[in-house]
Amino acid sequence: MTESAGLKLEFDVVSVRLSAHASESRCKDALITLDTDMAGNPQAFNPAELLLAALSACMIKGIERVTPILKFQLRGVEVRVHGVRQDVPPRMESIRYEIIIDTDEPDRRLDLLHENVKKYGTVFNTVAPGTELVGVLHRMIASP
Repeated sequence: MTESAGLKLEFDVVSVRLSAHASESRCKDALITLDTDMAGNPQAFNPAELLLAALSACMIKGIERVTPILKFQLRGVEVRVHGVRQDVPPRMESIRYEIIIDTDEPDRRLDLLHENVKKYGTVFNTVAPGTELVGVLHRMIASP
């Protein structure tokens, strides 16, 4: 990731086919094994799952970015994402998400946090125009 003029960020990822069963992607000092096997590989994320993981990571990173600005106190975040793929043409038809926040903040602050996630998420705003992207952000229900 590099920053260039106009506050634009650039990202570089290199992916390599290892065999007919797997590939890998590298960026910075990180490595992800990819499911590129036509029969599937339960030990790796397939491309659609990577998209959903990128979306959930974008949401969590957005929360990390705005919580200090909003002085929003939380103990934890969980994001659950469900995608539906259509076959013709192949694309992600719809994505539903649930963001669960462990916090004592009032509901209006939860709504504000959700608006920030939707407004300032890079992956969120890339995916949203091409798919039905809907979800909720709510408080974690305490266990009895």
